Amino acid sequence: MVHEVLAAVLQVRYATSGPPTLRVLLWRRALDPHIGRWSLPGGRLRPDEDVEASIRRQLAEKVDVKQLSHVEQLAVFSAPDRVPGPRVVATAFLGLVPTGVDPEVPEDTAWHELDALPRTAFDHGAIALRARDRLRAKLCYTNLGFALAPKEFTVSTLRDLYSAALGYRVSATNLQRVLSRRGLLAPTGGTAVPGRAGGRPAALYSFTGKGIQVTDPFAVFRPPARPPRRPARRAAPS
Repeated sequence: MVHEVLAAVLQVRYATSGPPTLRVLLWRRALDPHIGRWSLPGGRLRPDEDVEASIRRQLAEKVDVKQLSHVEQLAVFSAPDRVPGPRVVATAFLGLVPTGVDPEVPEDTAWHELDALPRTAFDHGAIALRARDRLRAKLCYTNLGFALAPKEFTVSTLRDLYSAALGYRVSATNLQRVLSRRGLLAPTGGTAVPGRAGGRPAALYSFTGKGIQVTDPFAVFRPPARPPRRPARRAAPS
């Protein structure tokens, strides 16, 4: 049996136009099986290393990703038929890269939107979506937003990052109130450079800590409730 480690490295990235989107780092396989399909970076576990040391090494060596702001074990994937041939068990990790950092990646590696994944190898697409779901869940009860954000940011920028990661629009006012009330967000004293439209410079903020802190659930970060469906109106008797 072979033991491999894989990483779903996620980042909120800005495109040339449009809002930022949550993306995952994938590389194209050069060997069979599934040659040409996109896969998560990783490889075999060495006898002299633990799983986290292995994935950090492989990300640094193979896709030049050294600037991870957060790494955590996601799950073990051990279905007997997950890979053709001899059995391969995978320990998968969630890794986060802060917005604004742009790792130099090889030509066969690219960032892909999680809502529009290409054809992936083996179960790597399902692992990437599991990582997305873990991130979304933790954003609602921890301060994990620190791993997505740059060192300093405006509240509107932070709102855009949370909205991209969660998949629905978050209120900037509520986001600031919830995080500040729990002591997770603090003003830096600086201001952002005004845009072309001018106006009052926006205040800059930063997270007060870089380690995971569990808090009360942030109900304000949940998707907007759908209005109740109205019962169908019965036709009047003729």
